[in-house]
Amino acid sequence: MAIDNNTVDKIATLAKLEFNDNAKEEIKEDLNKMLHFVDKLNELDTDNVEPLIYMLDEEQVLREDDVKGHVTQKEALKNAPDADSDYFKVPKVINK
Repeated sequence: MAIDNNTVDKIATLAKLEFNDNAKEEIKEDLNKMLHFVDKLNELDTDNVEPLIYMLDEEQVLREDDVKGHVTQKEALKNAPDADSDYFKVPKVINK
């Protein structure tokens, strides 16, 4: 697959970018170089290579979740600048 001017124009439209003719040619050359570089991977023989699920053979060790302390709803609302009976009240930030 090769990148042509139509492909560059489509990418520019999707990205909402504008290019002059010189920049468009440079971008086209750069994209073709990238595709050529990635196409080099097709030259590798991967027939006997197992797909990787994890990059390392190590197992992830996770700690137990221990509850160390908690705050009740009443305690949390006690220091709120503005609160309803059960909730924090905050200023409206989204206008519809």
